[in-house]
Amino acid sequence: MRPNPASLPVAVIGGGPVGLAAAAHLHELGLEPVVLEAGPSVGTAPLAWGHVHMFSPWRYNIDRAARTLLERHGWTAPDPETFPTGRDLVEGYLAPLAALPEIAERLRLNTRVTGVARLRAGKVRNAGREQQPFEVRFEDEHGTQGRILARAVIVASGTWGTPSPASSSGLPAIGERQAAGRIRYGMPDILGTDRTRYEGKRVLVVGSGHSAIGTLIDLASLADQAPGSSVLWAARGTDLTRAYGGGAADQLPERGALGQRLRQLVESGTIELLAPFSVDEIQCESGGTLTVQSAEGRVVKVDEMVVATGLRPDLSILGEVRLDLDPALECPSVLAPLIDPNLHSCGTVRPHGAEELAQPDVGLFMAGMASYGRAPTFLLATGHEQVRSIAAFLAGDVEAARRVELDLPQTGVCSSSRVLPEAVDTAASCCMPETPQGGGYAPEPELIEDTPYCGSPARKELAQVEPAE
Repeated sequence: MRPNPASLPVAVIGGGPVGLAAAAHLHELGLEPVVLEAGPSVGTAPLAWGHVHMFSPWRYNIDRAARTLLERHGWTAPDPETFPTGRDLVEGYLAPLAALPEIAERLRLNTRVTGVARLRAGKVRNAGREQQPFEVRFEDEHGTQGRILARAVIVASGTWGTPSPASSSGLPAIGERQAAGRIRYGMPDILGTDRTRYEGKRVLVVGSGHSAIGTLIDLASLADQAPGSSVLWAARGTDLTRAYGGGAADQLPERGALGQRLRQLVESGTIELLAPFSVDEIQCESGGTLTVQSAEGRVVKVDEMVVATGLRPDLSILGEVRLDLDPALECPSVLAPLIDPNLHSCGTVRPHGAEELAQPDVGLFMAGMASYGRAPTFLLATGHEQVRSIAAFLAGDVEAARRVELDLPQTGVCSSSRVLPEAVDTAASCCMPETPQGGGYAPEPELIEDTPYCGSPARKELAQVEPAE
């Protein structure tokens, strides 16, 4: 018998900040959520960049419905003006939220979604399609496969698990896969757990976003402490305005200070700038070193590489549902002109909700970092407003769904109207990312960038951004 879709839960893919916020809003409106998280805990991505401080303080990083639910159980919010790290975000907010009975009973950890479809209605079938519930296939930690039938699906799986490669073409550089043992993506804990890997080494950082900047600053700090260490920065373009930021004019002072610190380190010679330098080929030498050649013909030898060139969505689980995505950004096509990083900064993105995020298969929505595709301009507060609107729409309150309001800073630092070849670094903007199938972290007046971090744990006063979903 065909189940009645109205009696089924709403499947939320991803147990990060946006996914859990979606569950809170759905519960508040009397709808039944089920949250599927691939990792062993909620907030998998923020934990991966747990050493990094966010650019925005706590007051911008807590969803309204989630706060209401937490406070009902006696939770006390952290100091609203302090800047949390990724680990703080999980331990002080996401983990307590996930432990509440209203969420815990609807949360499935170690559950990786492997596919989404309409039950017994292949992608090409039209007849009766909208009356069929969604079939969400999954696999647990033991390899056991199963399915959940859902009335609607909110994809908040983030982009954390799919970093962009070193090459500016979007494909891995020749030899990049073979050199994987000497390459880290994102923002390693240079001054903490990963310290021994980089001490006394010659390290090349690729990228111009805040993840790359935070890593460069940490490596510079390590070089002061560990003799023999040296830092090289490969920037694809020669216009470093975006990387250096707006200084005192930046509405996020911590971010402005970060860019100015980087400028000082470059000008002092602590960081060797290679620009333009578009990684083209990587060769592993017999002694363990890497020979990196640029498309411009320059060659450098290094011991390690850190690639922070952006993130991209993993759309493989959505191959059997109907999507309408922008061909360049891989985000909902209606949303694309609103978030195009060539035109907008994080602060100039217009608020949007269910209407912009809906897909052709009725009941399917993108949210969080997953909804932004390859655009790096996502803010966590934006994700909270997205899922509030989606929940209202699913509850039948179309007016509330359309009433999308969000106050974002007019930063301007992320804005760009550049064209190739200078624009090749747009993926390394000044905003943030997300998690494997679990989190979207982008604080409010903060930016999400190529990777989910922005800042340097080396200097706590230089708050960073988190990755988002």
